Amino acid sequence: MIEAEWWEYETSEEMAEAVAGDVGFIIESALDARNECLLALPGGKSPIPIFERLKKQKFPWKRVTIIPGDDRLVPVDNALSNARLLAIHFMPLGARVVPIASAELGVRQAGEAANARLADLKWPPDLVWLGMGANGHTASIFHGEQYDEALSSPKRAIGLIPDPLPSEAPVARVTLTRSAILSARAIMLTIAGAEKKRVLEEALEQGAKSDWPIGRVLADAEQPIDIHWSEE
Repeated sequence: MIEAEWWEYETSEEMAEAVAGDVGFIIESALDARNECLLALPGGKSPIPIFERLKKQKFPWKRVTIIPGDDRLVPVDNALSNARLLAIHFMPLGARVVPIASAELGVRQAGEAANARLADLKWPPDLVWLGMGANGHTASIFHGEQYDEALSSPKRAIGLIPDPLPSEAPVARVTLTRSAILSARAIMLTIAGAEKKRVLEEALEQGAKSDWPIGRVLADAEQPIDIHWSEE
């Protein structure tokens, strides 16, 4: 069974405050140890309250590099772009935000381009912060033709097409691979609601045998996983 430490909250506001504090501590520790910090952060709406609190912390943000843990193959100015979301929040502070999606390329070529771009960064990330969908996917590791590649590839990123395509964002993706995620110095997962908690608990118990992508991704993680869950 995957080793995980759960932190539970009654409200999303309580969770946002706690997670922002934990991410801030990771940034501070990385800057103290190496004078730089690399974060892989999630997109979507759920992290925004945490971003808002994190932005209030006083760091030398120019020494912080941020990448999306996954992104949609859309132009960087598109509302679906995770890089755009991260840039809006953190570039005004001075942080470096590195996009990983190349919308003009095909899926496999976009994955190769993302992998090459990540090769230019000082690896590993100090933090990979994950979310999880109701179908158990994390980052953009969905079931589909490239699912096994996302789980087994030694590359840092690949391109893939979820099957089926999510209705809220029916586009191809680039994503960190399982090996890239597990290389991080720290891994954090944030979720909300009883159903996601049930799925995650089942996935963690099943590990590498799980039908849920999150269970397969986190199986054999050498570091403990910090899970933050709110009831709402």
